[in-house]
Amino acid sequence: MAAPALVALAHGSRDPRSAATINALVAEIRAQRPDLRVESAFLELSRPSFHTVVDRLVKAGYDEIVVVPLLLTEAYHAKVDVPSAVAEVTAKHPTVKVRATSILGLEACFLEVLDERLRAALSAARVRELDALVLAAAGSSDPLANQTVARLARIWGAHHRLPVTAAYASSTPPATGEAVRAFRGEGRRHIAVASLFLAPGFLPDRAAELALEAGAVAVSEPLGAHPEVARTVLARYAVGAVELVPV
Repeated sequence: MAAPALVALAHGSRDPRSAATINALVAEIRAQRPDLRVESAFLELSRPSFHTVVDRLVKAGYDEIVVVPLLLTEAYHAKVDVPSAVAEVTAKHPTVKVRATSILGLEACFLEVLDERLRAALSAARVRELDALVLAAAGSSDPLANQTVARLARIWGAHHRLPVTAAYASSTPPATGEAVRAFRGEGRRHIAVASLFLAPGFLPDRAAELALEAGAVAVSEPLGAHPEVARTVLARYAVGAVELVPV
């Protein structure tokens, strides 16, 4: 009996770099678990759609599918879009078990990925010292989602023994530029920004642009197709696969 298929479900973007990054992440997941059927899918704006991928898997004979939402916070897409999409495909394929796991989320291990990305940015900018950090995320109208980012920022700052501020690319202040300017107003001049985004796109680009205009010395790339991110996806999948087993 084949293991349940894994669908890595991303939001989607008009920026082709976003889908390319998600596909690279799926390639890393496949490399770690070559025994699994792993597919990428998107809620909107990118292809293939979630419905298309589920149809393809059903046609291939899979009757159990685990969906891992590639979302970093529990905001609207996680609470509304993903459950709606799963309900739609379940109604279309009533004999197929489709289980959505918890979101990718903000794991503490992602701080190691942030550090790796930031070290690369600092090396490229030839920066050797820092006196403040900004953690840039998408932002949400859901205050709990923003609080999750702020909590991770505090943990990250405590680890580096540096002041840190969470900043957001949309929905809520401060923007990255505002956060950088606030630190500069305190007399700090070596301020780096880490991009807490999964993939490139308009929001990460805008956050980086505002930060650099305000005087940031470096801005890191998004998390991307890092092995640690792939391992987290597989951890979510493992829980979802167990939940498909009848008690």
